[in-house]
Amino acid sequence: MPPGAVLLDLQEQSLVGIASKVVDSMVKDGQVSEQDRAQLLQALLLKHSHPKQPASPSDPLLEGEHIEMETFSVTQERDSAENAEATVVLVGEAQFLEKPAMAFVRLKDPVVLESVLEVELPVRFLFVLLGPSLHRMDYHEMGRAISTLMADREFNAAAYLAESRRALVTGIKEFLDCSIVIPPCEIQNEGRLRSIVQFQKQLLKSRSRPLESQGEKQLSKRPGKVLPSKAGDVDDPLRRTGRPFGGLVKDIKRRYPHYISDITDALNPQVLAAVIFIYFAALSPAVTFGGLLGEKTKNWMGVSELLVSTAVQGVLFSLVGAQPLLVIGFSGPLLVFEEAFFGFCESQGFEYIVGRVWIGFWLILIVVVIVAFEGSFLVRFISRFTQEIFSFLISLIFIYETFFKLFKIFAQHPLLKNYDPPNSTAANSTASSTSNVSYPNTALLSLVLMIGTFFIAFFLRKFKNSMFLPGTIRRIIGDFGVPISILIMVLIDFFITDTYTQKLSVPSGLSVSLEDQRGWFISPMGLEKDFPIWMMFASVVPAMLVFILIFLESQITTLIVSKPERKMVKGSGFHLDLLLVVGMGGVAALFGLPWLSAATVRSVTHANALTVMSKGAKPEIEKVLEQRISGMLVAILVGLSILMEPILKLIPLAVLFGIFLYMGVTSLNGIQLFDRMLLLLVPPKYHPDEAYIHRVKTWRMHMFTLIQIVCLVLLWVIKSTPASLALPFILILTIPLRRFLLTRLFTELEIKCLDADDAKVQFDETLGEDVYDETQMPV
Repeated sequence: MPPGAVLLDLQEQSLVGIASKVVDSMVKDGQVSEQDRAQLLQALLLKHSHPKQPASPSDPLLEGEHIEMETFSVTQERDSAENAEATVVLVGEAQFLEKPAMAFVRLKDPVVLESVLEVELPVRFLFVLLGPSLHRMDYHEMGRAISTLMADREFNAAAYLAESRRALVTGIKEFLDCSIVIPPCEIQNEGRLRSIVQFQKQLLKSRSRPLESQGEKQLSKRPGKVLPSKAGDVDDPLRRTGRPFGGLVKDIKRRYPHYISDITDALNPQVLAAVIFIYFAALSPAVTFGGLLGEKTKNWMGVSELLVSTAVQGVLFSLVGAQPLLVIGFSGPLLVFEEAFFGFCESQGFEYIVGRVWIGFWLILIVVVIVAFEGSFLVRFISRFTQEIFSFLISLIFIYETFFKLFKIFAQHPLLKNYDPPNSTAANSTASSTSNVSYPNTALLSLVLMIGTFFIAFFLRKFKNSMFLPGTIRRIIGDFGVPISILIMVLIDFFITDTYTQKLSVPSGLSVSLEDQRGWFISPMGLEKDFPIWMMFASVVPAMLVFILIFLESQITTLIVSKPERKMVKGSGFHLDLLLVVGMGGVAALFGLPWLSAATVRSVTHANALTVMSKGAKPEIEKVLEQRISGMLVAILVGLSILMEPILKLIPLAVLFGIFLYMGVTSLNGIQLFDRMLLLLVPPKYHPDEAYIHRVKTWRMHMFTLIQIVCLVLLWVIKSTPASLALPFILILTIPLRRFLLTRLFTELEIKCLDADDAKVQFDETLGEDVYDETQMPV
């Protein structure tokens, strides 16, 4: 059979014009001879018969010929006539043709063809197959096959966006790959046929696309138009009640009746294993961020303050929070803000630690107002477009800060031919008096420690998804990759006694980082001088910035952890959790403690560690151990870690820089923006099989990527200037940019492919797949 003619985006408004173009294309391709042109055109224009209504002998089409027509709605919801489009399939025998002739037509705009359909529906696609009577060639069955193909939702969407014959063939191949063929033999056991149902469900699930995210299931009448699902969640935690604090009351009524089971469900060995794992997963970032926070703020806050804040707020949240699986901790965006605000206070002569107290007061007021008006529903407007720009920016900051700190070490301890003898006999110490002395090999050893920590942690994470060793052992090694890498590099530094490296500064016991300048309580009026009254009111501006950061991270983390795929049954509470996290942060500032947010990666890891899988060849999720004990025990253990001051003082800062680099690089995983940036350098024939690639034209995909890159560059420029405090405000502007400008530049189907939350939650051990790839927010 010849390849057939393919006419895409044909601009015709009548059957006569369409048939004329089809015949011209068939003649041009050599499917039909020139002398058969008129007769073929006549065959296409005369009255046809529907398969369910055979042609009347008194009203023949052409002598000895019979052409059948089959029509159907493209949309899955047949009663939505206003959103339906039709595909016309014309097949039949035409004895005047020497060989079969075939054509596929996609109209640029849907057209209502009079006297073609039984009902007035706009036609988008036409398929024509005519030919002589041949052995083993059943035109009617081929028409049915094409009808089935066009009724398939995945192929139908591919046909809408196809740019060439090759794209159509690719769509057909994907359809055939998911088709089930039953051989023509006697079935001995009918039960085997029933087993096909479950297998088919798995095939359909594997073909699921981003179009089905966020409850949108149906393709509409125009390319790119998606119809919203009519079935809504009756207990949607983000649905507004219209009453003051109505959402908060609903969260309490939804979650607190399960409080007793939150305790009893913790009586499971899997909970104990999760506590041990999450403790190290929470301790490593706390120590890392604590050391960097002390360096950014000249030790006004450091490791001890961060450990105490993590412990106290973690225990309170586990006891009172609506979603106790969230892990409360410090994060990169908050570190960026602390650095910017400290620099602002230093330049203006304000007391940084006192300014945080007034920011805390405003935070409490802001969150009470937001919760009263059920402001958590705004999280619906934060799309992947904004999340990925934010995530990519923070990852770049992590990576940049790592090499910037390493550069400072090389500048302070340059590679020289001759060195002055050091003043201290103990080279490998933490003496601050030697900070201005250049030591030999310090820079090189710091480089080795940083790179070694990064690669060990990175490859142990990859090892978790390798094929070596049983899955349980791989999981243990991979999950404890960061602590293992820190331990190895600290031991290496410990045994190299003749080379100085700067160590982590940790106070003894429960003392603050700067004992001679502050205590555990911060006076709102000032420590050494009066805090300006006008600044007390002006602190509302940085308070808004902190609130935006905590709101973004905490609410999106709750969305990720509470995905329906996890089969959680006790519900969540966006309003209650936001009030607790922000409120505790506001009070913590009064004691000189850092404010925290829900840490995305740590929370996802916590939920995965508590997931119970079924047994069998393909494990499925049975339940998640939703309880409060694991989070509370982790927070208590983190607080007790402050007594490990003699051990923490052995950690070189270069090791923490390696962990910082690790968090920056691994945070890029799962960010579609990063994948599309790489595709700018990859020829189209090597593009992977992703929906945002095959369903969106390549140049339009690149245009979407470039828009995100421009936003990213703008945010980086603002971050690098004294106006860096305004970074969250500028980030918020990407939301109206996405909702109002991009919807004019791209079709809705393209937006759904490029901006849908299509990350798949991974729970089982699958080779080559990483469970952390489902997060788009930074660590």
